Amino acid sequence: MSSTGETPQSTKRGGVVGLGSMGFGMAQSLLRAGIDVAGCDVGPEAVARFVAQGGRGGASPAEVAQGADMVVSVVVNAAQTEAILFGPEGVAQTLPEGAVFISCATMDPDVARTLAARLEATGRLYLDAPISGGAQRAAEGALTILASGSPEAFARARPALDAMAAKLYTLGDAAGAGAAFKMINQLLAGVHIAAACEAMAFAARQGLDLKKVYEVITASAGNSWMFENRMPHVLSGDYSPKSAVDIFVKDLGIVQDMARSAKFPVPVSAAALQMFLAASASGMGRDDDASVARLYAQITGTKLPGV
Repeated sequence: MSSTGETPQSTKRGGVVGLGSMGFGMAQSLLRAGIDVAGCDVGPEAVARFVAQGGRGGASPAEVAQGADMVVSVVVNAAQTEAILFGPEGVAQTLPEGAVFISCATMDPDVARTLAARLEATGRLYLDAPISGGAQRAAEGALTILASGSPEAFARARPALDAMAAKLYTLGDAAGAGAAFKMINQLLAGVHIAAACEAMAFAARQGLDLKKVYEVITASAGNSWMFENRMPHVLSGDYSPKSAVDIFVKDLGIVQDMARSAKFPVPVSAAALQMFLAASASGMGRDDDASVARLYAQITGTKLPGV
């Protein structure tokens, strides 16, 4: 800030829509990079917390987009992204021409292309930029971002991307490619979580020491990032949501829709989807996605920590 309290002309202005576990950390990363950031969220307590951290609060997406060079949207799905863009208090009403909307939601690539075309027709830029890495990496500015869009969108978004990402993949010059890469990642992530939960519950049924199972598998060929990251939740019996079951109900559902349209068989991810659906139907939809292990335990009468 200048000595008069006004924002210097060289300071970039940004907005963040969605101050949840990921969005809050991303907004903090933008602040640390010297960007003047306004944030909004459906929960006023999240906005108040962000203001206490040095950000500006906004009552709506339209308000945080006013005068912004870039707006980062960190919401769950395509429907929420569309509402943020084109709803009654949407970004498209106030975002300056030539500014960029950075969409981080996981969605069908065709939907990403449609949203981009609609926004770009108004003279604004759209960057398809799904994220990976979790809340801690978001807070550290160390996300992986899978981005696609025009060179102009990348150039305008660069200050935000540099602030938020440890790894930035430039995956194409049009929206949709980033979304497609993210869906391949989600296919694997969902399958790996379901497989890890199955394996850990099966180990419990065999009467094995689960802590020793974790130690052995994480040092062996059967390990995966998801096994290593999620199975501590099973060991501790703590299923407070870091990534909820219903996220993979959504994401593996998108994989199925994409595969059906392409007439491409994806039986392994279809089986994983059924396990997430069953966990959700059992009342665990908002719990941590490692809850698939609890589902196996319930079905089979197997004892797991805390269950």
